[in-house]
Amino acid sequence: IGMGVGKLGLRERPKDIPSKQAAAAVGQCELMYTYDKLFSEYHHTVAQLLITGDDTTNDTRRLNFTNTLNRLLELGALPIINENDTDEIVIGDNDTLAAIVARSVHADMLILLSDIDGLYTADPHTHPEAKLLHHVAGIDDHIREIAGISSSTQGTGGMVTKLHAADICLGCGCKMVIANGNNPGNLYDILEGKTVGTTFSEERL
Repeated sequence: IGMGVGKLGLRERPKDIPSKQAAAAVGQCELMYTYDKLFSEYHHTVAQLLITGDDTTNDTRRLNFTNTLNRLLELGALPIINENDTDEIVIGDNDTLAAIVARSVHADMLILLSDIDGLYTADPHTHPEAKLLHHVAGIDDHIREIAGISSSTQGTGGMVTKLHAADICLGCGCKMVIANGNNPGNLYDILEGKTVGTTFSEERL
């Protein structure tokens, strides 16, 4: 939607659903052009999957989505997944979408990249004494309270939606990690089993 707003020359982000859907239709072309161009420089093929709320709840549609996604991975393509905002805007944020996808394909791990290192005991932007929580085994009222305090200043969802994503992942046995996206090396460290950011899992690190 954001890219469509710029492409259409709109003065501000629309508030009505039809205008948001129109902006999404335009922005999706620009977004995939950018993904295709950048990944092509590394000789990777990208694919686009747009899903709706029904694709995550209807058994037949969820199976079709999962089969398509798994086949793309088998073929070596990189699926770029987004909510189909031109049809409906139900899921709403990419953190929840990512967790739903991870659950659908029985992923071992979901990595969410943020503008901070992970979940802190308080908002690190305003509380420099805040400590990073390296491991969270479950979502309780105390953790929810922390997430409300330390919501991200950038991005769509902030820490609250990342916590919702963690709840989904914990419920299906998928480990989830929140890490700082400003350091690409974090991805390699996470896959090597190093302690990076905040890990949500029932198992102790």
